[in-house]
Amino acid sequence: MSCVQESIRDFNIGEAAKASGVSAKMIRHYESIGLIGEARRTESNYRRYNRQDVQVLQFIHRGRALGFSLDQIRDLLALWKDKQRSSSDVRALAQRHIDELNQKIAELQSMRGTLERLAASCHGDDRSECPILEDLAAP
Repeated sequence: MSCVQESIRDFNIGEAAKASGVSAKMIRHYESIGLIGEARRTESNYRRYNRQDVQVLQFIHRGRALGFSLDQIRDLLALWKDKQRSSSDVRALAQRHIDELNQKIAELQSMRGTLERLAASCHGDDRSECPILEDLAAP
């Protein structure tokens, strides 16, 4: 298939899913919440996607892989489509996400430290006493 044919080619939902890395179920979900536009339909009511639709799905897939929320991705998509945008707006959104990730990392490190202390205090033998369970059951 030539490049021109590929650029105007339509994809069914399975092909769009494979090309974008987004499952067909999630494509339907993104459509239902308005993250992506409604798909064009064939006379048989099958969804059809063009190359640009697949590119948007790839954008969403990459954003999700970086941990952006759906609302953040919605904002990023709006910025991506706005050719008059300021890159400072994009950077600010990314920085807020970095701050959120750093907070989550700190929370996870704290949980890991607590679990490491509890696991170290557990005898791990035939005794029924277990500091891990006692800590979980504490008021």
